[in-house]
Amino acid sequence: MTTTDLDIAIIGAGPAGLLTALRMHQKGFRPVVYEVVPELKPLGVGVDIKTVGTAELDDLGLLEEFRAISVDAQDSIFYNHFGQEIYAEKCGVHMGYRHEQRFVHRGTLQMLFHKVVLERLGADTIRLGTDVTGYSQDETGVTLHLLHSDGRTEQVRHAAVIAADGIKSAIRKQMFPELSEPHFSGITMWRGTTVMEPFRNGHTILHIGDPNTASMIVYPIADDFEGTGRTLVNWVAETNGEETIEDWNQVGDISEVIPLFDTVELPFLDVRRMIREAREVYLFPLIRHDPLDNWVDGRVVLLGDAAHAMYPRGGNGITQAMLDARVIVEKLAETPDDPRAAFVAYDAARREGVNRIVMNMRGEGYEVIRRMVAERTGGTRFEDVEEVLPLAEADEIFSKYHALVGSPRPGFEAGEATGYRTNDRDEYGAKA
Repeated sequence: MTTTDLDIAIIGAGPAGLLTALRMHQKGFRPVVYEVVPELKPLGVGVDIKTVGTAELDDLGLLEEFRAISVDAQDSIFYNHFGQEIYAEKCGVHMGYRHEQRFVHRGTLQMLFHKVVLERLGADTIRLGTDVTGYSQDETGVTLHLLHSDGRTEQVRHAAVIAADGIKSAIRKQMFPELSEPHFSGITMWRGTTVMEPFRNGHTILHIGDPNTASMIVYPIADDFEGTGRTLVNWVAETNGEETIEDWNQVGDISEVIPLFDTVELPFLDVRRMIREAREVYLFPLIRHDPLDNWVDGRVVLLGDAAHAMYPRGGNGITQAMLDARVIVEKLAETPDDPRAAFVAYDAARREGVNRIVMNMRGEGYEVIRRMVAERTGGTRFEDVEEVLPLAEADEIFSKYHALVGSPRPGFEAGEATGYRTNDRDEYGAKA
């Protein structure tokens, strides 16, 4: 059997499903993509695409188009809840990686993938308004149970199925009914965007606050937004809260967010004004999905959030889905006559490492340094951050994190300090 003979269905036309379709086209496959919504729209807020994700897009021939809709990340700076700087590091090529780290609106990125899928695979590749409610299988293939937006039901056959149907995956629920109910973490997240003047050098991600009370991440996701000459900035705030529905598009109330950051004073950004002037705000509870000990059921396999839903921290959810897409297609190309073996090989290559990332994201990842500073100072201002959190200690924490997610930091093994403090840099982050 050749790759063009293998009839594969992809469930979900989110970024993960669309990237998988593009990877399959690259290897000579002709997949069909089923998507429940009748029309794709650029929904969501910002995502942080790490260097390994940019490398995947470069390999797909999408780098220039991706650059056109995104913002290059140059600096990442951490502050306590008073706005005192704790630590800083360069990003992407500015640290020495081969590829850029870039910020982008999730919906804009999804629509780019959608456009390219239609261009490369044809308009009949994506079947919109089609809900895959379940499946059955035998030795020769998989029967998908479909519910169309007009109420019609249908059954279709495919040789194999890749389920990229997201955090509420119907396929995951059928495969693991005992794990279908996630658990609320106790943390509520507000995600918003604001059109504003660029802050700092226009290429910086900020990490602000005391995680014991409230945290915030801020970064630009579009320059000259809609021709205004201003920047579209993405911000995410976290604090303890009450459980709500697990829905990325649930509208939030900014009046609950603003007082959480009353103590923050930054010379280049009015945090409270940024929140007040938000053009959109979404409320999302941080939900814990238990890591799975298997992603495969015969000719059916999970990918992306359906396989490893994780806290939306550190830019790992979408980036790890990109890596899933490449690996699963590589395995299918190696054994197109045996998709079950390909899925098992993909599971073996990806699952254990990604599950470690899922658990690490629950433990704050590198964001733990802000909690460490708050606890070591008793939540008060410090005089000298080096006495609270030495640069070498922070470097070690960040080095372990970057290695965990597959991007070892250049220079660290040679003993070079990869982080810095901005008081030895100019306003654009260059060494003074």
